[in-house]
Amino acid sequence: MSTNTDLVTVDHLIVGAGFGGLCAAIKLDEDGERDFVVIERGNDVGGTWRDNTYPGAACDVPSQLYSYSFAPNSEWSMSFSPQPEIHDYIRQVARHYGVRDRMVFNTTVTGADWDEATQRWLVTTTSAEGQTTYAARTFIVGPGPLSEPKLPAIDGLEDFEGEVFHSARWNHDVDLTGKRVAVIGTGASAIQIVPEIQPVAGHLDVYQRTAPWVIPRNEHRYSGLEKLAFRRVPGLQKAARLAIYWGREAYVPAFAWQPKLAAPAKQLALRNIRKGIKDPELRAKVTPDYEIGCKRILISNRYYPALDADNTELVTDPIARVTPTGIVTADGTEREIDVLIVATGFEATDIPIAHHVRGRGGESMADRFKRTGAAAYKGSTVPGFPNLFFVIGPNTGLGHSSMVFIIESQVQYLRDAIRTMRVNDFGTVEPTEDAFREWNAVLQKQLARSVWSTGGCASWYLDEEGRNTTLWPSFTFLFRHLLHTFDVDRYVVTAPATKELVSA
Repeated sequence: MSTNTDLVTVDHLIVGAGFGGLCAAIKLDEDGERDFVVIERGNDVGGTWRDNTYPGAACDVPSQLYSYSFAPNSEWSMSFSPQPEIHDYIRQVARHYGVRDRMVFNTTVTGADWDEATQRWLVTTTSAEGQTTYAARTFIVGPGPLSEPKLPAIDGLEDFEGEVFHSARWNHDVDLTGKRVAVIGTGASAIQIVPEIQPVAGHLDVYQRTAPWVIPRNEHRYSGLEKLAFRRVPGLQKAARLAIYWGREAYVPAFAWQPKLAAPAKQLALRNIRKGIKDPELRAKVTPDYEIGCKRILISNRYYPALDADNTELVTDPIARVTPTGIVTADGTEREIDVLIVATGFEATDIPIAHHVRGRGGESMADRFKRTGAAAYKGSTVPGFPNLFFVIGPNTGLGHSSMVFIIESQVQYLRDAIRTMRVNDFGTVEPTEDAFREWNAVLQKQLARSVWSTGGCASWYLDEEGRNTTLWPSFTFLFRHLLHTFDVDRYVVTAPATKELVSA
């Protein structure tokens, strides 16, 4: 890395220090590509597992699989690990692999422009120390799709006089004991929060727009003997991970091709309702009217009993507005509250950083996505944006398995791309429009027959045009195979720039 009075020049600039950005940093370092910087807007590594500290936060994929394959952890306390353990794991991995020294925290990307003359990305960042511009040959974008909280468009929300916060920005200074609390949303975060706060709240209103399918959480707490065996018995933890992996892959046919195959899961979810809720009217309210899998399937043993508690009311009437002291629903009922918790998810289909990235010719990625939907070639690269690589890009999300598997697959593709550029002395690589169109046409054709499109629901997987720009519609081992090798024949390549980078 070199600097002058105006620029910091690096070979590779990575945005985001969550699972994706950290994996990219570790593997680039392993390949000898050590001239990189990781920009992180937070104060630590961890991404969503640093930011989501709400009560009950935990993973809904078993942690033996929701962890790096190259960094197994024998000390998980339970099969679905809580947020503090996952965050600690990410910090330990960052320390172990020695990449923290190239991370810049509390720094936000405010602009990224492709400079054709020097074949570099000029990325402007701001922090408490001021503004810095990085000039990078390769721009690796890994902020994650669940990084920007989404606030609902409800009249009067800004006028509420009590405490109000998003689940991803939990205010731990607010004591909920004896308070009248409202939770807007019944998604993955809400079903973890509600059982935690229901016992302490004076009264709890849960506002449901669409009922989720919730199956039991088959939690297992690891004993000391099991942890010892994971540490000492060669191959045991790898075998456990592999068994979980193939068990998760078995869900794919029901999601992608034949929703009727999910009938056993549906019966499991219906039994979960009957077991957790005594009131027939409440049971009817929480029973979804769409195919299981159309929206994200959630896991909990405690959510339904919390809804059935005497101090909880499930509200299914639409919210009309928020007043300074409460919430008014469409039927005219106003419910007074002290604390409002917004658990309405993230900007998953509108990638926030796309608004700040401008490629060849000055077109922003957000403007391109207005035309094509959020889309990339192999979820990784976009025409008009040379040497830019996503980690967790469009259509790489999963409804059944671990995103860490996807991350490692995309980082492998990135590594091979950089090796290809080095060996062949390429200045830039950029997917052809034909490659981009063909890849995404096949994806959308596959998605059109999936439960996410035919299951009769509206979900955060879909953008405003009804396109599923979020999920990968097949087996993860197929995704890994397709990204194992950088297919340079599907790219436009150029020779290195002859113009030297100079300060402005």
